[in-house]
Amino acid sequence: MFSKGFRRRVESLLDYADVSINGDRPWDLQVKHPDFFRRVLAQGTLGFGEAYMDGWWDSESPDQLLTRLVRAEVNRKIKSVVVVYDALRAKLINRQNHRRAFLVGEKHYDIGNDLYQKMLDSRMIYSCGYWRDANTLDEAQEHKLEMTCRKLQLEPGQKVLDIGCGWGGTARFMAERYDVEVVGATVSRAQAELAREQCAGLPVEILLEDYRDLKGSFDRIVSIGMFEHVGPKNYRTYFRKVHDLLKDKGVFLLHTIGGNIPAVKTDPWIERYIFPNGVIPSAQQITSAYEGYFVLEDWHNFGPHYDKTLMAWLENFTNAWPELKQAYDERFQRMWNYYLTSCAASFRARYNQLWQIVLSKNGIVGGWDVR
Repeated sequence: MFSKGFRRRVESLLDYADVSINGDRPWDLQVKHPDFFRRVLAQGTLGFGEAYMDGWWDSESPDQLLTRLVRAEVNRKIKSVVVVYDALRAKLINRQNHRRAFLVGEKHYDIGNDLYQKMLDSRMIYSCGYWRDANTLDEAQEHKLEMTCRKLQLEPGQKVLDIGCGWGGTARFMAERYDVEVVGATVSRAQAELAREQCAGLPVEILLEDYRDLKGSFDRIVSIGMFEHVGPKNYRTYFRKVHDLLKDKGVFLLHTIGGNIPAVKTDPWIERYIFPNGVIPSAQQITSAYEGYFVLEDWHNFGPHYDKTLMAWLENFTNAWPELKQAYDERFQRMWNYYLTSCAASFRARYNQLWQIVLSKNGIVGGWDVR
């Protein structure tokens, strides 16, 4: 009796997204376990994602299914205890404080350089590519790096800080193509070790350091795909730090995922399995945090490009799985598939955005006009 009621409740939620249970369309939900319905209603998106990891449901086209669910905002219609608890905890605690800065490095970026080498492009750029006039992932990432450097107006001899440098691909690109000196910072030991290898022989220094501990004076500062780990309670601290590190005539480029409304926490499944303590900022949260420190020069949204980037990563991951499965189990494979497809869905549905924001300390004389 209860199980039938649980099923009817889930079916009514899926109706908002035009998704059927055990239907014959590519985006329909194929339920494999009778307790699926109770689990979803009790745990919301956390239970939905974990049920996929456990093989309790499947779909011919998970990315289409998840896109429909995101567009219909089905997640907002389930108020589970998990969601309420996470929201309260996020408001009371600074989960991205200095003591916890290295947690995301340990839990996500350090899980295996082999995985990221197989999944990403040849430079190992773990952020949105720019697909205008690009046909491959390598081209999209190179075009993104070229566009980033143009916006920064790099000149030979400048000193550049890369906050969240990953495996050193951006730092190496800048040093080789633009003859600049680069200091890169990451909170991942695995990234730092490989980045030092990748940038050997170039004027590049890689630091294993939290942004709050950085020192120096820089002509340009860039931060690509790192701000999502800063957290709302630290946004003001972050921009004040960048302001202090940037020379008076310097330029700062922030490349970040953005949300349509202010947030204090991320999705519970993403929090537990992918990015602990991650939060996607809204435009209002960003602008209020940098007010008084910077002048806005440019705000560029190319969020739909992230859908294509994530699906390219998924294709690479799938093709490499016969080799990767020697080190990772089947549950990890399903977890990673769900991570990439659910994130792609969030951009396809325009629920999340991708912003490149150019800021200066005092306003660029004559204005800024670079694309």
